[in-house]
Order: sequence, then C-alpha cells, then structure tokens
Amino acid sequence: MTATDVKADLHFYLQSARDALLWKLEGLSEYDIRRPLTPTGTNLLGLVKHVASMELGYLGETFGRPSAEPLPWLDADAEPNADMWATADESREFVVGLYRRAWAHADATIDALATETVGKVPWWPEGKDEVTLHHAVVRVIADTQRHAGHADIVRELIDGAVGMQDGNTSIPPGGTAWWEEYRDRLERAAREADGGG
Repeated sequence: MTATDVKADLHFYLQSARDALLWKLEGLSEYDIRRPLTPTGTNLLGLVKHVASMELGYLGETFGRPSAEPLPWLDADAEPNADMWATADESREFVVGLYRRAWAHADATIDALATETVGKVPWWPEGKDEVTLHHAVVRVIADTQRHAGHADIVRELIDGAVGMQDGNTSIPPGGTAWWEEYRDRLERAAREADGGG
C-alpha cells in the first residue's frame, strides 16, 4: 500500500462533487435550471448558489480568510432560504462564476493551511464553534455530495438525464421499456410489502 496525501484525497473528492453538481446544469434552459421541482423549492441553480456560499464560509471565513465576494443573501436581514434560489437578475454565468471563484478561494485555504489548523465557524454557537481544516473540508465534501444527489433527482425529473458526469452514468444499461418495467416491479413490491398486493 502506498502512502496517502490527505490533502490530495480531500481535494479529489471535493472537486469530483463540484464537477458533478455543475454538470447537472449543462444543456438546460434558464427556466429549467431555476424551476422548483419539490414542495420546498429545490432547483439546480439554487443548489449551486448555496454550495458556493457554503464553501466561502467554511473554507474561507472560518479560517480568517474571508473572500471579497458580496453574499447579500446571507446577510442577517436576508429572507430565509435566499441562498437556495437565484433571482432573475442572477444569471447562470454569475452563479457558476461565483462557484468557480469559491473553489479557487477554498483551494487556496486548503493549500495554505495544515489540516490540523483550527478555525471558528461564525454561525455556530460559541464554545462549539471550533473546527479543524480537515473537518471543515470533509463537511464541505459531504454537503456538496448531498446536494449533488439532490441535483441528480431534480435533473432526472426535468429531462430524464442521470449519472455522475458525462460518460459515467453509474446506471445499468436499459432502454425506456426496461426502465418502465423495472419501476413497475418496484411499485408492485412496495404495494405487496404494504399488504396491498
């Protein structure tokens, strides 16, 4: 077994999650990347905006490295969930650009600091607000992967596209008829398990 570079491992999984999330926007209209497809309003561009904001917080401000990016949707007087959707004035290019700048800022923090470096999360309760860089990066990876999973489902609802990235669907092969039969089998199994046979 070869020695592991912890930062390289963390960065690999963080970047994989970032790329998967942005790939979900490709080929869609402005309407489709913004439209809410769950009762709580989950939408693709809002997920990207949220994750960009989260990276700037956990991997910037937490370690005394605030970015110059204005994030008015996180201000104390901002409406709830303002970071979870993009206004009509916040273009795809703006949100994706913000996310890419957040990556660069976060990556610079990861490169500059030891993984044992302790920071303070400003929005956590005092006395419970300390976190190591290692913990913060793992937290950001987990959150980004979670939201990439949300994006998987939202994208599938929009146009049926699935997978982690172009050329890697991680889905068994099967045409429309196969997937319809598969889904019907799952529905029958659910009804049988519920006693509705």
